[in-house]
Amino acid sequence: MSTSGTEHAQQELREEFEMFDNWMDRYQYIIDMGKQLPDFPPEWKTEEYKIQGCQSNVWMNHSLEGETLRFQATSDAAIVSGLIAVLLRIYNDRPAGEIAQSEPHFLADLGLDKHLSPTRSNGLHAMLERIYLVARQHA
Repeated sequence: MSTSGTEHAQQELREEFEMFDNWMDRYQYIIDMGKQLPDFPPEWKTEEYKIQGCQSNVWMNHSLEGETLRFQATSDAAIVSGLIAVLLRIYNDRPAGEIAQSEPHFLADLGLDKHLSPTRSNGLHAMLERIYLVARQHA
């Protein structure tokens, strides 16, 4: 069985995170990833694209090109922007069916489920829910 793109991306992230000895370095790496997010058009910063359940402001938009889902998102918080970058690395530019059937084991693999504050964890899960909802709608 060939490895899906989402599985491969999660494996790559796990290997990258293993290079860091402590959580301060991992947080910094996540923040640095967030600084590299593509620009998010200001006209998308509306209620329609806002993700509820996040303490900071998060906006996410998607488009479908053939069977491939393309996500764009941004936040006004550095660490949350980094979490968006992690999600986009795993789920962006993938077939909707593949996303819908993938398991988000990166949360445990990277330790995000244990090391994020409850509010950040809730926000991350809200973003994940949106990604999976969109994927199921288009799968």
